[in-house]
Amino acid sequence: MSGQQPVFVVNTGPERHSGRRAQISNITAAKTVADVIRTCLGPRAMLKMILDPMGGILLTNDGHAILREIEVAHPAAKSMIELSRAQDEEVGDGTTSVIILAGEVLAHSLPLLERNLHPVVIISAFKKALARSLQIIDSISIPVNVDKDEEMLALIKTSIGTKFVSRWSELMCRLALKAVRTVASIDTNVQRSNDPLSNGVTIDLKRYARVEKVPGGEIEDSCVLDGVMLNKDVTHPKMRRRIENPRIILLDCSLEYKKGESQTNIEITREEDWSKILEIEEQQVKQMCDKILEFKPDLVFTEKGVSDLAQHFLMKANVTCIRRVRKSDNNRIARATGAQIINRVEDLRDADIGTRCGLFHIEKMGDEYFTFLEKCTDPKACTILLRGPSKDILHEVDRNLADAMSVARNIVFHPMLAPGGGATEMAISVGLAQYAGQAMEGVEVAAVHAVADAMEVIPRTLIQNCGGNTIKTLTQLRARHANAEHSYGVDGNTGRVVEMKQYGLYESASIKIQILKTAIESASLLLRVDDVVSAKRNGQSGLGAAPQAQNMAMAGGEEGMNVA
Repeated sequence: MSGQQPVFVVNTGPERHSGRRAQISNITAAKTVADVIRTCLGPRAMLKMILDPMGGILLTNDGHAILREIEVAHPAAKSMIELSRAQDEEVGDGTTSVIILAGEVLAHSLPLLERNLHPVVIISAFKKALARSLQIIDSISIPVNVDKDEEMLALIKTSIGTKFVSRWSELMCRLALKAVRTVASIDTNVQRSNDPLSNGVTIDLKRYARVEKVPGGEIEDSCVLDGVMLNKDVTHPKMRRRIENPRIILLDCSLEYKKGESQTNIEITREEDWSKILEIEEQQVKQMCDKILEFKPDLVFTEKGVSDLAQHFLMKANVTCIRRVRKSDNNRIARATGAQIINRVEDLRDADIGTRCGLFHIEKMGDEYFTFLEKCTDPKACTILLRGPSKDILHEVDRNLADAMSVARNIVFHPMLAPGGGATEMAISVGLAQYAGQAMEGVEVAAVHAVADAMEVIPRTLIQNCGGNTIKTLTQLRARHANAEHSYGVDGNTGRVVEMKQYGLYESASIKIQILKTAIESASLLLRVDDVVSAKRNGQSGLGAAPQAQNMAMAGGEEGMNVA
């Protein structure tokens, strides 16, 4: 007995799925996630109301915003939600389409698995289908002139025409275009040949285009400032609140006496020593203020605190001071006004002063005071001021505006347009069916046909969401594309087949490319999974065994084998 090998008893509980069962489970989960946001596609999209645990509500038809809020337990469903995040970070639009398409590709893979096609063969065919689809997008795309306002506005309109703010689409498009053009900067040091950014254009919307949402007023009052706006007021009531052509100093240090790095104890025996210490502190603050005042500034911004004494000295010199500015806001002010952020007052030089701002003023909106730095010459940062009746509406406008800005940024990087309204997807569907019939043979043909059929989900969903006749319209659309009329798509408002060229509905080709890549890659990834095992948790076996079944059997011979 003592020389026997221990035999582990593992009861494979309900938390393990393997083989066909795991694949079906993953496909079902992915399809469920896709069905949740299927009605959010197109201009007739329905809104979803999501209640959070704190009792707040979210009203939106933005696929990414919905998926970000809902909680799912299934690993495949979590993987699908990651897709929309990846799509949003990469190109900022197409988050609903990518989920619907990935779900449909997986759904069309199920019959192939049931016919015992190996997942590796299916994935190989998907890769060929993706390569062919990208060629089709390239062939039907048209170039765009980035400098023409009409063309750019028409394009941005396609991204928010399906959103909540479509009533104010003209205004939102202009805001997005102005913000992107303001933030765009050319870095002459960047020269990369095979990169879409080889022209050295950088557009960092997250860092340099801030959206300030102020409830009150009308949505039509929203604007892009040619400068920066902060939710701050002056530190002293007697400081100037309006200055034209101010000289601006930006600091990253506090205007207070320097405290000891570590704990400092001072023992005082005489009263004069105490007043001497206070005098030294006062002197130190005065020296810092004198150093700043040498450069004759009108405005001082600091990320840290400003002592009462420093305020006194600055106010006497008629200098306005604003304290505890956020790091990100300070960076934007630096970019808009041409100032340099200084870490030590002693390092201040004349070249660090910002002089590109035309007007500084403080306004009260609602209960709060806001600082404006406007009329900046060639600002490379901006603030978008959004007004509206309530916070909920402002949050939704903000989300839609972010999509519009992302589309404008994509077009600047990749100035190619693909027809919208499901035309591109239908062109790919017809093109892949022809490709499978002519250039392929063997079992891969069925997998390429599966991708071709899955592509029809976008025009089909557009027709369903506006209550059109799905079968009749899809048949008409297929016939158009079979005759190589690739610019025909679905009118999302009426559900009829229209030509996108006349309709002016084009969208950035980079979004379509990203949707395809993400959807097919993720479908391939989930098809590769043949075993789902939950990790070890609360002392339980990773295979979901009941704790009592995890005993170690020290029995030998035939008896031990039976237990195992």
